[in-house]
Amino acid sequence: MEQQLTAQLVDIRQRRIYPATIYWKDGIISRIEESEQAPSRYILPGFVDAHVHIESSMLVPSEFARLAVVHGTVATVSDPHEIANVLGIEGVEFMIENGEKVPFKFYFGAPSCVPATSFETAGAEIGPEGIEQLLQRPDILYLSEMMNYPGVLHQQANVLAKIKLAQQYGKPIDGHAPGLRGEAAKAYAAAGISTDHECFTYEEAREKIDHGMKILIREGSAAKNFEVLIPLLAEFPERIMFCSDDKHPDDLIKGHINQLVVRALQKGHDLFDILQAACLNPIEHYQLPIGQLRLGDPADFIVVDSPERFQVLATYIDGQQLASEGKSLIARQPIHPINQFRCQAKQAADFAIKAKGDSLQAIKALDGEIVTERQILPANVSADGLALSDVETDALKIAIVNRYQEAPPAVAFIHGFGLRQGAIASCVGHDSHNIIAVGTTDEAIAQAVNLVIEHQGGISAVGADREKVLPLPVAGIMSDGDGYEVASRYAEIDQFVKQDLSCQLNAPFTTLSFMGLLVIPDLKLSDLGLFDGKTFSFCDPFV
Repeated sequence: MEQQLTAQLVDIRQRRIYPATIYWKDGIISRIEESEQAPSRYILPGFVDAHVHIESSMLVPSEFARLAVVHGTVATVSDPHEIANVLGIEGVEFMIENGEKVPFKFYFGAPSCVPATSFETAGAEIGPEGIEQLLQRPDILYLSEMMNYPGVLHQQANVLAKIKLAQQYGKPIDGHAPGLRGEAAKAYAAAGISTDHECFTYEEAREKIDHGMKILIREGSAAKNFEVLIPLLAEFPERIMFCSDDKHPDDLIKGHINQLVVRALQKGHDLFDILQAACLNPIEHYQLPIGQLRLGDPADFIVVDSPERFQVLATYIDGQQLASEGKSLIARQPIHPINQFRCQAKQAADFAIKAKGDSLQAIKALDGEIVTERQILPANVSADGLALSDVETDALKIAIVNRYQEAPPAVAFIHGFGLRQGAIASCVGHDSHNIIAVGTTDEAIAQAVNLVIEHQGGISAVGADREKVLPLPVAGIMSDGDGYEVASRYAEIDQFVKQDLSCQLNAPFTTLSFMGLLVIPDLKLSDLGLFDGKTFSFCDPFV
């Protein structure tokens, strides 16, 4: 049966808005008829998140979809890199299969860097043979972010083999090269890398555009580059896309790509430039089978109240209404967790570290960034020669525990969390997803880590007399629960850390999760030790 909807049609390609009735049958747009008048509501193509790790929402794809559709998102370009680092190709297949249970459009890539580096312990490895196995699948549309940019620049054989395979199968290659400039950036782009979502200055992004790359403006739970990069939209509307990269569940409840659309409007950017970035550019770049409000297209569209407020009234995918007035119409699906978790409970003594000097080379966490700096701080040394956390100078211990096999924890120091008591821990630790913790005492760190181990994955926080945990039994990084309930529980722990433990960061667990991401400079920590992201080598916590 043919269905219809009359509204003000926002035609992005023709850059005009006019009253029209659209008709669709069997999920396909069958007619579009211009009319003399229409209700004061606006119909336009749905939003596409051009780069996201679904796993970072701590939700499986089917639950992510339930939250995202209420904000007008109809599709994501999804890199299953996180679960692949835990479970390899089996993890990628889990994401695809779970996503297929709901009528949301997930488009997955082949994770190019599993593990992200050779300087950490991951749960799996995907080499060129595995990449080819994935790229042969019609539901794998691109090669996910090539994080190993040193490998590209130094022409490492296995890196070049993966790039060549993507080119052979005619699939685009995503980039990831924070801070890369000059001839190095030019060489990186020339290798076939087509995008970058890691630019944190206008000049860097502008340079990469000159080298032929497309820039994704990212606004996630930790990394927020919108303010710096949005001026590019007016200059290069055809080369800009919007993405979240990593979006925690409490933030996803509040909004998604629609938030970037509204913010760009508030800054005076052209409506059609904004919608080109939010709706059309990802479709064209990745050749996605998503409707663009044309005759014969899938009936993928959204209805908003006005082109100024952009309050999403309804979301349709393949002609099926999936959201209405802020309420998701996608039903929950059964989830059967898969996981890999082999470490045992830890003792406080496991996190003790002998002082080897009077000064610390500490990681400096930056609020709203996933890059870090290094901070030289005085060491707090006990009578028996152990280096301890110091809340007065905010030189706190940071530790990573190998979750895949029994091994001594790696311990260093971090500045910027501002905890006055207790500890926090998480098994969402990019990219290997070992357990990462920050705390004021060894005892508190051990307690927080053991809560994660007890539940075979999760996030935890402990204070003087209270502890909280959100179990994440799916690969140790995602919940098998209702997305709205997960968001509520996450928000509760987040507030506990900020209020009771006095954390100074806007998103403590998001920032924590990136302190082990070695491919993002300056200093990071892996399960094997403190790592210098500029020299790509290990270094000592003491100077």
